[in-house]
Amino acid sequence: MTVFLHGMGHFHPENEITNQFLEDLDIGTDDKWIMERVGIQTRRTVLPLDYIRETKNVDVRAGFESQLYSNAEVGKRAADLAIARAGIDPSEIGMVIAGSSCSDTTSPAEACNIARLLELEVPAFDINSACTSFFTPLYLLSMMQADKLPPYILLVVPDTLTRAVDYRDRSSAVLWGDAAGAAVISTQVEGVAEILGNTLESSPAGNDKVVVPRVSHFHQEGRTVQMFAIKKTIRCYQGLLKSHKQPERPFHFVGHQANLRMLESVCDKCEIPPELHHCNVEQFGNTAGAGSATVISQNWDKWTAEDDLAVVGVGSGLTWSSYVMRFGAKKQ
Repeated sequence: MTVFLHGMGHFHPENEITNQFLEDLDIGTDDKWIMERVGIQTRRTVLPLDYIRETKNVDVRAGFESQLYSNAEVGKRAADLAIARAGIDPSEIGMVIAGSSCSDTTSPAEACNIARLLELEVPAFDINSACTSFFTPLYLLSMMQADKLPPYILLVVPDTLTRAVDYRDRSSAVLWGDAAGAAVISTQVEGVAEILGNTLESSPAGNDKVVVPRVSHFHQEGRTVQMFAIKKTIRCYQGLLKSHKQPERPFHFVGHQANLRMLESVCDKCEIPPELHHCNVEQFGNTAGAGSATVISQNWDKWTAEDDLAVVGVGSGLTWSSYVMRFGAKKQ
């Protein structure tokens, strides 16, 4: 069953963590070290910068208390833009699905927190698969009966992982930024694009490679995860290319926004030219499950009816997923 896209939205908080800011924390890093390894220049955070300077977020509970925006509020702002771009009234949304690596609450579902902020009284639940949380709902919806679902569904993936970063740890501090991506989708009403070729795979044997504990700091096996991400992204992209590339349509690539060097490696091995590769990780950092959605949303006005986007996500679980976004109608 085809899933149709009607509008996308994104939000990044205002507070900016520059490489100079991280160097001033005196944690053994500087711009040269960061750019050589991950290619990230700046990131956004929901945390006050003075709080990070003074505490380095040693106590993650204090970080949650100090935040300028809740995770749900970040999601709500992305959702507002997605609904506006879809050209529908918020009251037409019949379901809210969310996923996040760093939810405000374990109960209720983050989707309920977001729906409350949007003043929506509709079914709301989470489908969480960490950094592939934007992909997994699309995969599941593609297998459902269209007539059992409401005409319009809101998908929101907010990730504010800076709240779980130990700013004494340079390997984590240089990576993470906060953001949210959102989309209005439908299995019944044709939209500006179709979601095709959904894939979803996992290897739970690697579940300890990337972890965000409930009340502790994020940690990962960096090199292992980097090699995994490159390998799976190449495989997913090549699968989409073989199945969905049409000679007359540009085949763009939007990968998981883990770090710029990882994406460059994928583009090199897959011979993806710079004009067909789209990313924002160098300016916003690794925004986990929100990453690829924010790239697509930020470029919303550039997409034409001739464009195909190969979108790939990888992450904790270990999980990897992909789809093609095929535009074919004039956007609202």
